[in-house]
Amino acid sequence: QLQLVESGGGSVQSGGSLRLSCEASGSSLDAYTIIWFRQVPGREREGVSCISNSDGYTYYAPSVKGRFTISRDGAGNTVYLQMNSLKPEDSANYYCGGREFALCVDVLSGGMDYWGRGTQVTVSL
Repeated sequence: QLQLVESGGGSVQSGGSLRLSCEASGSSLDAYTIIWFRQVPGREREGVSCISNSDGYTYYAPSVKGRFTISRDGAGNTVYLQMNSLKPEDSANYYCGGREFALCVDVLSGGMDYWGRGTQVTVSL
């Protein structure tokens, strides 16, 4: 049974950087398409980024493109989200989630079989 644990959140000033980690246990992430999504209470969940299991395809929401980078580690256990030039509107609880052998479009649409408990990111002016 795959388990995902997010870490790396925190409080930073506008313009700062954070690197979030999505660490897997119970299985390698090599076969999983993994997304990062974020949620603010009272708002809809927003899919931020995705990395495909197969060809390394990546997707970024327009709101983060050019500032965030998703990547996998070589060991297949962790997916990262490097977040640069952070803005107050990036403040949210960030989650990772995934599905085996799936397309990013499907996982971003809510087709996740596994997800973590989230890590809070707060960006102040």
